[in-house]
Amino acid sequence: MSIEDLDQTARTLVAAGKGILAIDESGPTLARRFAEVGLANSEANRRAYRELLVTAPGLAASISGVALSDETIRQSTRDGVPFARYLADQGILAGIKVDKGTQPLAGCPGEVVTEGLDGLRQRLEEYRRLGARFAKWRAVVRIGEGIPTGTCIESNNHALARFAALAQEQGLVPVVEPEVLMDGDHDIDTSHEVHEVVLRSLFDALYQQDVMLDAVLLKASMVLPGSDCDETAGVDEVAATTLACIRATVPAIVPGIVFLSGGQDGERATAHLDALNRMGPHPWVLSFSYGRALQSAALHAWAQDPAGNADKAQDAVVRRARANALAAQGRWAAEAGAA
Repeated sequence: MSIEDLDQTARTLVAAGKGILAIDESGPTLARRFAEVGLANSEANRRAYRELLVTAPGLAASISGVALSDETIRQSTRDGVPFARYLADQGILAGIKVDKGTQPLAGCPGEVVTEGLDGLRQRLEEYRRLGARFAKWRAVVRIGEGIPTGTCIESNNHALARFAALAQEQGLVPVVEPEVLMDGDHDIDTSHEVHEVVLRSLFDALYQQDVMLDAVLLKASMVLPGSDCDETAGVDEVAATTLACIRATVPAIVPGIVFLSGGQDGERATAHLDALNRMGPHPWVLSFSYGRALQSAALHAWAQDPAGNADKAQDAVVRRARANALAAQGRWAAEAGAA
């Protein structure tokens, strides 16, 4: 695949008024979410739930891509159509989460590094054959006493850059995700400082690994105070601080930034995205790559009655996707107020 093709794929993922639905949760994460609503964590239930989301009528109007896990990209609908092919038939790009999760970072107590580079070239090649058109790698940075360290930031960003180079080599658009966690009592100014250092380091690492920045997407966390901070931040303050950070760090050649919800509830994540876009225009598209913020209402509805509530659950995910599609254009608050 040529760079022009990769560039086009990246821009398709951030097409106006569309974003990414993330259903690439790790096994333990999905097990925890199923337990919260009283569902057994069986392969049959996981497949049925993913099918519910993938086949939701009208999803393609607001969703450009769906990020899958290794298990999910190998699963099919009840009619035997692989999920990746079903999505492609609806005009939605399939993606794949390729990292192997975090492990403690040696010599850095309280910090982690994402693993999974070993054998990655071969796995990416297989995922491309299975229908993936983009790939995602998540790094995790914590804020606390004496952390993050430079070692943590550099180690994780080096891995993100190696992943991105390998993904492009295999014809996949890399989505690089250096998530700064909300956990902690830090204020929004500290969050801003850490985000800026992390993003500067990331783009330096991408440059060092010859990653084509016009064919990469950044999946970023919004600049928020810690979840245990006594000081709250309003919607416009979060948006303005996040915007100041990405303007200082993200090259204009990057096609788009898709934000993660990162522990925010669905409404709050939508409000922040809407405010960000109302402060435009911007050199990049600002959109979303939400998981729980899009899925939560659907999962609760489906868990109450998997046989009888399928339509209700699908409607819930489509409505949340539509709200965020409006927010990606800065139109959500205005249209919600007019409704």
